[in-house]
Amino acid sequence: MAKKKLRIGMVGYGFMGRTHSNAFTQAPKFFNLEYEPQLTAVCARNQVRAEEFASNWGYSSVESDWRALVERDDIDLIDIAAPNNMHHDIAIAAVQAGKMVMCEKPLGRTAAESSEMVAAVEKAGVPNMVWYNYRRIPAISMAKAMIDEGKLGRIYHYRAKFLQDWTIATDLPQGGEGLWRLDKDVAGSGVTGDLLAHCIDTAMWLNGGIDSVTAMTKTFVKEREHTLTGKVEPVEIDDACAFLARFGNGSLATFESTRYARGHKALYTLEINGEHGSLEWDLHDLQRLEYFDHGDQGTTRGWRSIHVTDGDHPYMGNWWVPGLGIGYAESFVHQAADFINGLDGKGAAPTFADAHQTDLVTDAVLKSGETGLWEAAN
Repeated sequence: MAKKKLRIGMVGYGFMGRTHSNAFTQAPKFFNLEYEPQLTAVCARNQVRAEEFASNWGYSSVESDWRALVERDDIDLIDIAAPNNMHHDIAIAAVQAGKMVMCEKPLGRTAAESSEMVAAVEKAGVPNMVWYNYRRIPAISMAKAMIDEGKLGRIYHYRAKFLQDWTIATDLPQGGEGLWRLDKDVAGSGVTGDLLAHCIDTAMWLNGGIDSVTAMTKTFVKEREHTLTGKVEPVEIDDACAFLARFGNGSLATFESTRYARGHKALYTLEINGEHGSLEWDLHDLQRLEYFDHGDQGTTRGWRSIHVTDGDHPYMGNWWVPGLGIGYAESFVHQAADFINGLDGKGAAPTFADAHQTDLVTDAVLKSGETGLWEAAN
């Protein structure tokens, strides 16, 4: 019997538009899905480039106005891969039109924005998810299972960092299609909402809610030319952020992110220290999970490196033979598969409500960066 179609309307054709399109294309090839994803329409303001994108990825139609996309009767799911300032309005219009919604992170530029989005999806009762893809990297999923099984015991410490270096040049402009992440009106914040949001979501998924934070933020280059106006304008986003956090379970955390760490393109690492053991993970070697078990024999006790590629590891039974790795793109494939297979009532996280909790933390971090005080994060 033919599977029911899940007709997808994609908003955006940039980096995330590509990752999401690839995910929906690959998911049915490797996972047994309850619905068949169908790339029905892509929406972007540049008609020529949208048509090129549609041709490359197999979308059957193109729209230049997201409002028209939302109102189409042949669309079941609106996937928002547009800049952050568009998330709120598109998501609310989509759910009011009865559409399912998936949205890139962060959900809102502020917690106030994302709160309205949560209220809208809950009122409409439609399936929703936010693309915090790092949860779906098999090693991270395995870490979650190990923590839930109690292998680490009581958690004492969590530390994470996400380092890049792409904005160091003082003559780099801000704003526009390629550099909107440097424009506060579009992005909402800098590294806090862009990079640390990933770290925060993963941390709360693994270790529970964050109660309070105290932060330092820094903007190193105070003015940049804006690509849309041609004028030199103030830079209002945070180039770097470091903060301390207290989790609800009593554990302590440090988080750091910057776009000024020369030599790093995407260094995301995390470490968790517990009563009985510790875990470490590095995006640059994403298939490996480092594990220390204090219960091992004393003479052989030490860190072990688990290559998370066996068939009984999370998601890996759907890919190649044991020992062969997968990469960054496949985390989005896993998320698409989980969302689709959760449509009949099982559900799949992170939902809009989950992502709103991350926005509450990022708001508190930014506020603390201004006040220098401990701020409540929930």
